[in-house]
Amino acid sequence: MSDVVLELGLPKGRMQAEVLRLLADAGLPVKADERGYRPQVGASGAEAGLNGYARPPRFEAKFLKPQNIVEMLDLGSRDVGFAGADWTRELGSGAVELLDTGLDPVRIVVAAPTALLVGGKLPSRPGLRVASEYETIAREWMARNAPDAVFVRSYGATEVFPPEDADIIVDNCATGSTLKANGLAIIDEVMKSSTRLYASRAAMADPGKRGAAESLVLLAGSVLEARKRVMIEVNVPASRLAELTEALPFMKSPTVSPLKGGEAFAVRVAAPRAALAGLIPEIKRRGGSDIVVSELSQLVP
Repeated sequence: MSDVVLELGLPKGRMQAEVLRLLADAGLPVKADERGYRPQVGASGAEAGLNGYARPPRFEAKFLKPQNIVEMLDLGSRDVGFAGADWTRELGSGAVELLDTGLDPVRIVVAAPTALLVGGKLPSRPGLRVASEYETIAREWMARNAPDAVFVRSYGATEVFPPEDADIIVDNCATGSTLKANGLAIIDEVMKSSTRLYASRAAMADPGKRGAAESLVLLAGSVLEARKRVMIEVNVPASRLAELTEALPFMKSPTVSPLKGGEAFAVRVAAPRAALAGLIPEIKRRGGSDIVVSELSQLVP
């Protein structure tokens, strides 16, 4: 693994902070000068292989716009990179999706001024103008829904085009508040997007690079899985052990350790974070005591 170097594309812009946090939590901190474009990823020198353990994947990283990361993956100058599913579709990329991080979730929607709509729908007339940064995605929608429409390319701030410069927009939307503030109503949803880890087809055909990429997926995926769960530790009398474990959600099986010569047990389980509010009272009702809830940093199933 130590001889393999992955060319990694890191996103500039809105998704950058979440990606860097994900890598840091996975044990791959990113260090860069404020204006630098070639950061160091992971520990350096002796720190990278302490006590004879295998070295983690090695990277030559560069900050790029997500659109460019997609293009560089297709050209083969980047082996792996983080980008949005929206730009992968927009650019018709052949990159291989390795991991959906679920970070920076957005929808690609079609929106129009409420004053233009008739009964919540677009009027039937030719020559409607559709503005978007996503030309491919917009034209696909136009072919299905407004074949006589005219495409207008935008270069950001697409929501300001209507009503003077466009009738309809195709844009990404997180909460819809920006659209609403500009008097726009969503009339269709084209796709959902999020930050994903992609690999070039060439890298996937190279056994060494494929193995390094899979290690990156394992590390990042373990952080994402840990964020969904918490560790619950609880003591329970032997007489109520079965009653308690029956109520516990667990991945495979809970960890059970004897206490007081078998008169009581300590139980540990990685439980879904979303179930916590209902789970704690139920544990108490079933005889649990000394309940401790702690955060997980990484979890590998």
